[in-house]
Amino acid sequence: MRKPAAAVLSLAMILSACGGSGGGGSVVMPPISGGGSTPTPTPPTTGCTLRDRQDWAAAQLREWYLFPETLPATLSPAGYTNVGDYIDALTATARSQGRDRYFTYVTSIAEENAYYSSGSSAGFGVRLSYESTAGRVFVAEAFEDTPALAAGIDRGAEIVAIGTSAANMRTVSSIMASSGAQGVTDALGPSTVGTTRILRVTDAAGTRDLSVAKADYTLTPVSSRYGAKILDDGGRRVGYVNLRTFISTADPALRAAFAQFKAAGITEVIVDLRYNGGGLVSIAELMGDLMGANRATSDVFSYTTFRPEKAAENETRFFQPKTQSIAPTRIAFIGTSGTASASELVVNAFIPYLHANAALIGTNTFGKPVGQIALDRAVCDDRLRVIAFATQNAARQGNYFSGLAGTVEASCRAGDDVAYPLGDAREASTKAALDFLAGRSCTAISTGGQGAMALRSAATVRELLTPERPSTVQREVPGAF
Repeated sequence: MRKPAAAVLSLAMILSACGGSGGGGSVVMPPISGGGSTPTPTPPTTGCTLRDRQDWAAAQLREWYLFPETLPATLSPAGYTNVGDYIDALTATARSQGRDRYFTYVTSIAEENAYYSSGSSAGFGVRLSYESTAGRVFVAEAFEDTPALAAGIDRGAEIVAIGTSAANMRTVSSIMASSGAQGVTDALGPSTVGTTRILRVTDAAGTRDLSVAKADYTLTPVSSRYGAKILDDGGRRVGYVNLRTFISTADPALRAAFAQFKAAGITEVIVDLRYNGGGLVSIAELMGDLMGANRATSDVFSYTTFRPEKAAENETRFFQPKTQSIAPTRIAFIGTSGTASASELVVNAFIPYLHANAALIGTNTFGKPVGQIALDRAVCDDRLRVIAFATQNAARQGNYFSGLAGTVEASCRAGDDVAYPLGDAREASTKAALDFLAGRSCTAISTGGQGAMALRSAATVRELLTPERPSTVQREVPGAF
């Protein structure tokens, strides 16, 4: 059981893999200080000047940061015009070593709480990827009950032009040629309700201009269209589950999916985490438990380790099988370098038990074996995410900063084929996963680096579109707009 932390305004643990320059997502753990909800932020009064906030952030880093030896002995906040830039300067050494790739950052308490409790955010409701060399943007996924899907925009569509009206449309290729991927993000406008854009979309139905307005929507973590199903592979029944993000509302959906697999006698599973940037540790643990019917309660799921001065916070988490749990003999985890944090935690947990019967399918993952605590200063609506702990599996395997391809005992390289729906047996990564489960041959994933959210195939290199300063949902659901 987790031990109480010392007096802290609010303390919750998270593994976040995305910050100012793109990356994966996060793993959020329950509050260490007793399990209550984060205090409701109050309007700033005193103590919220820029210098106050910078000094507070620096003090928290010096107390909790996992790599204290990398922090500068002194660094004046003068000259930094916001808290984020000052934090980036403090963590620059660890970042240069590849251990903190903008994983430490400040965000809004209110915004983050809204996302983790229900997936609430504002946008078109799509996940976008782009090809930098070709200057093209594609819809990798569209979410249910959102403006985009209601307008007929779905996976595989290409966005070829963007404008605020029909009179000022700019082609995506010209935007990228002049301003790069960030230019596309800027052209799509702020994540506020009512922001409207004209999108020229090309798909199987042809090319058309659509007016789409951003709206509040609640992300469904397991799609009602393709999130959980049973695939027939030449008479072999295989369970398929696609988890978009680890948030609270995934709990009933995951239980229902695995109850369906259990009733059908499923022992081989495809777990599709290709775009999953992370989320709540409790949901990662639940997913492990749902595939742990044959795991003893003395079997280790994961170890969590803080710096020596904070060793009282260390934790060993054991498997806790549920009534819906199955006992898989083989698992195919679909991943990309957009797969991070909580997703990697789940994959890593099964390596010591299934060995080469647990494979990574697709491309190398992001590489995020460390995580954050959340330190709140409610009066300023500031939540500081600080890298404070490392995670390992039962065999003490961790340290996979270059992705899991070098840790897993089996892998199959595959692309992300947006021409087919997710979970379709014809889609490249799903097909490779079925091949692995059936014992058919494949080519292993290279361990030569994970890149920045790249979705690689033989012909193209795609990256999930990520703003320089992502919102909470864009950290946890890479490519979301």
